[in-house]
Amino acid sequence: MAEISAGLVKELRELTGLGMMECKKALSETGGNLEKAEELLRIRSGAKASKAAGRVAAEGVIGAFVAGDGKRGALVEINCETDFVAKNEDFLAFARALAERVALESPADVEALSALTIEGTTVEARRQALVQKIGENIAVRRFRRMETAARLALYVHNNRIGVLVDFEGPEDVGKDVAMHVAFAKPQHLRKADVPADVVERERQILAARAKESGKPAEIVAKMVEGGINKYLGEITLLGQAFVKDDKQTIEKMLAARKASLNGFAFLVVGEGLEKRSTDFAAEVMAQAGIAR
Repeated sequence: MAEISAGLVKELRELTGLGMMECKKALSETGGNLEKAEELLRIRSGAKASKAAGRVAAEGVIGAFVAGDGKRGALVEINCETDFVAKNEDFLAFARALAERVALESPADVEALSALTIEGTTVEARRQALVQKIGENIAVRRFRRMETAARLALYVHNNRIGVLVDFEGPEDVGKDVAMHVAFAKPQHLRKADVPADVVERERQILAARAKESGKPAEIVAKMVEGGINKYLGEITLLGQAFVKDDKQTIEKMLAARKASLNGFAFLVVGEGLEKRSTDFAAEVMAQAGIAR
């Protein structure tokens, strides 16, 4: 058997980004042939990625990008299994690169994004290589893209909430609104945007609640309308109380600063995903073959 030098192992590690023992084993199996060892690890990489794909990936980050012209921007949610990996610089760089591709190339969906290339390598190939390197399932979940004739403001909170705001007016207004959206998470821009069936369902709930008060019908009607107005104010961006000054709504703040909003988008990591619940002690004992 050919002697496997530390230098050869180091070279294979640099080529593949894998651990020392995996690289040494591959070199041993291929008689010290660097090219064949790399090929072997790439074959195993696909198998490892496939196996990892069955595991829940509910942690992750929001990759964000706004083009230099301030008119095209994107948010991309990339998921992994643990918050430790979410802080990995390779993982973060992958998220940022994908957001840039979405903003500049406008793919139709995640599948189309996966087929795009970054420096000659497809997004999907890069994802699988990252799975192999990091050892966790990594998934490109979704993205939001905005393009405007006005300007975009971007705000990212702890890499877990990303916001884009399409606005007109002073630059600080865009930033303030983006930060507000990250905090308040409005469902719609204005009252007119709320679907009629959503409003009607809320009206019925409020009406049933008001009738139980035993008050006269005309009072009940006023209670319902007041409740509807409060509800619409809470779920619409323009109707919400401004987080930096709750004595005025976003709409009034914009008017005072001679600004306006055309739209917004935001993504929150793991929203709607079921997180894996892990008993760490049990997991360690299981790996050690110890019954609990």
